[in-house]
Amino acid sequence: MKFDFSKLKEMNDLDFDQVAYWPFEVKTVFAIFEAIAVLALGYYLLVSDKLPKWDQAQKQEQELKLTYEAKYRIAVNLEAYEEQLAQLQADFSSMLKSLPSSNETPGLLDDITLVGTSAGLTFRLLNWQQEVPKEFYTELPIQIEVVGNYHEFGQFMSDIAGLPRIVTVHDLEMEQDGAQLSLKLQAKTYRTSQAGQ
Repeated sequence: MKFDFSKLKEMNDLDFDQVAYWPFEVKTVFAIFEAIAVLALGYYLLVSDKLPKWDQAQKQEQELKLTYEAKYRIAVNLEAYEEQLAQLQADFSSMLKSLPSSNETPGLLDDITLVGTSAGLTFRLLNWQQEVPKEFYTELPIQIEVVGNYHEFGQFMSDIAGLPRIVTVHDLEMEQDGAQLSLKLQAKTYRTSQAGQ
């Protein structure tokens, strides 16, 4: 059956009460216009206001996929993470043991004096300074002034690093004092805030 465009000229003379008798070509064009109108109205009434929600759902889907991938990677490596956590806890526990408790701090001064005199140094000053509280620990600074030579200073620093308790050295000042050298420094040890309570 061929589509006869000449029959479309009859559209102006058609009666809507006689739709069943309209020519095939007119019915086809009318059906196409009707379908377009229904689709446009359906899009406007049903779909258009849901598009922003759809876009938001797509973005949320991407975010959830990324979250899932990150959690999946963690879950796959959970055993390794648990082993690392156990190792970190063991390391942390041993580091805490390296921090002096409040009743061990006088012994620390004795240890510093011993390593200094063993290295051949003469102490001019060895005093505790004001404690400096921090969020998780307390700094316990010690002001030290010793007299000796370069090699003795090196031995002293090495022996301080070898102490069983954590001691750090700060603010080194070296001056010529006649034939000897004078070394001023601040040593710091640390105590956990819990240990001080």
